[in-house]
Amino acid sequence: MIYEGYGIRSMPTTSMRRPASLSVFLACVSFLCWLLGCWETLASELGTTTSEAAATVSSGEPLHLYTALDTNEAKIYIRAFEEESGIQVHWVRLSAGEVLVRIRSERANPQVTLWFGGPSPEFIVAKREGLLAPYAPRIDFDPPPGTFDEAHYWTGFYFGAIGFASNTEILGRKGIAPPTSWYDLLTPQFKGEISVAYAYTSGTANTLLAAIVQMMGEDAGFNYIAKLDRNVHHYNRSGSACVTQVGFGEVSVGIAFSHDIVKKGPAKGYPVVLSFPKEGTGFEIGAMALVKGGPNQVAAKRFMDWALSVRAQNLMQRWFRTPLNPRAEVAEGAVTTDKVKLIQFDPIWAANHRQRLVERWREVTAQ
Repeated sequence: MIYEGYGIRSMPTTSMRRPASLSVFLACVSFLCWLLGCWETLASELGTTTSEAAATVSSGEPLHLYTALDTNEAKIYIRAFEEESGIQVHWVRLSAGEVLVRIRSERANPQVTLWFGGPSPEFIVAKREGLLAPYAPRIDFDPPPGTFDEAHYWTGFYFGAIGFASNTEILGRKGIAPPTSWYDLLTPQFKGEISVAYAYTSGTANTLLAAIVQMMGEDAGFNYIAKLDRNVHHYNRSGSACVTQVGFGEVSVGIAFSHDIVKKGPAKGYPVVLSFPKEGTGFEIGAMALVKGGPNQVAAKRFMDWALSVRAQNLMQRWFRTPLNPRAEVAEGAVTTDKVKLIQFDPIWAANHRQRLVERWREVTAQ
């Protein structure tokens, strides 16, 4: 199916005037009480104790994180957190598969404390390898089953479905309708017209790979991948890169998450339409987690608490993501679970078979 949218007090008399030393003392007490109240408010909003909030900000120690979100999107949340918390954030953007490789290589000397964004299977692999530390964010709602690790090694904060991005001008000139089936992508009319990401760097592409295998079975799934590869113009490191390429007319079709398609396509004025395969599609629960042994764990925990707050989740409207906080607002045009046919996607299975599937994908595509 095709989805479109996107007070002034009087001065005392001389006889009533307090001694100067007493006035200074009372002023100091008043200021300290005000300051304590500010810290209590900040601590309450960001889900930590007053002493933790004061110690973290006063230390001046920054929060270090890796994010798999688009660079321009990550800035939205990181800047808002910095403004609200007073904590500086140092961050690097990598695709989800690249984040996994990076924190694995830094196991003996972790360089970051937070992994922010990317499909949950990569986090499940990281948990299994002992790269993450448990933390249950302080929230005031019940998250849906399957959106968090039961031992709290990772926590979801958004939903996203795999879809097709199509350039309507190119397809219109060729008399081709936007694809609405996985098998539409295999037809000769799309030869050299498709862009998608590498399965070993991109969480988007890895979700796509696992979904195809879960839908079709492994041998049939890789037979499909081999046929799809013949129509692929090129592969990207990032899962959302293909949407920009479709918008610019470099290719006709890209396979990506729906929020990236809406944000980087029609929301920017490009001739891009979003469609979904009628057979059903894979999806992600985008997650975040503490990196085991990373510096400034208190700040990272505060970020995770904040990321699930209504204020933070409302910011996702700017990127058409579907938030998990039920009281957060959803942007018009964002794809929610009731608007698309989803397969019974198993992220744990995807994580357990990730390495083997990626190796076979590389053999089939020679990438």
